[in-house]
Amino acid sequence: MSRARRAAAAPLAAYVLHRWDWSESSLIVDLFTRELGRVVVVAKGAKRPTSQLRPVLLPFQRLAVTLGRGAADDQAAAEVHPLRAAEWAGGAPLAGGAALLSGFYLNELLMKLLARHDAHATLFDAYADTLAAIGADETATQAALRAFELVLLREIGLLPDLSMATPTQQALQPRAAYVLHAETGLVEASGHGASLHGHGWVALQAALDRRGVDALRAACQAHGAPLRTMLRAVLHYHLGTPSLRTRDLVRELQRLAAPRRP
Repeated sequence: MSRARRAAAAPLAAYVLHRWDWSESSLIVDLFTRELGRVVVVAKGAKRPTSQLRPVLLPFQRLAVTLGRGAADDQAAAEVHPLRAAEWAGGAPLAGGAALLSGFYLNELLMKLLARHDAHATLFDAYADTLAAIGADETATQAALRAFELVLLREIGLLPDLSMATPTQQALQPRAAYVLHAETGLVEASGHGASLHGHGWVALQAALDRRGVDALRAACQAHGAPLRTMLRAVLHYHLGTPSLRTRDLVRELQRLAAPRRP
């Protein structure tokens, strides 16, 4: 029995990334699982009032899910799999308001950047930790989001070593300014745009290497605005789009909430 088949036979740790109506009574659900990565399942009868799945298949709550027989067959990796069972696995609910928007932003990144059936246990754990961190206050939320973005880019192989200049593979000069580009990696800054000094990038790489979430968020918080600008540009490059739906929604809500001039 393959590793994927054995994993699917037991309950999987999972979060709902998105769900769609499939019929009058069923749902198609995109799940992020720790053991198998992203999997898409059909939840038959989940929309019925009496269904045990109906109150469970919601975003941002940790689940234990069991896939149907043959769901992890390597030859059917791209197909929609049957969902046999799903149970709440504990954890506090996500706060409303801005925290929800941040959560949907994380889900959009995962859906657009992760291939199906590509497991990333470290990224799964980072996602769970980030959900627990967002919403406390704006500064902490932004630091948690930047840390998650760095872990995501590293886990899918799109983040260079942040302790070296990418073109030369030479150690960074602590007081020199460097900018992170999607195409060229980490290069010495030549203008007045967003950048970080070498010691800042080295601190971020050290925190990533230690795999300590608190240290990484502290490093991100110390360089909030420029890091946000550069990571946003890198993510949009790899996403192939200049905007994300969640960010468009945030801008629209800000526009509606702004006071109107007489």
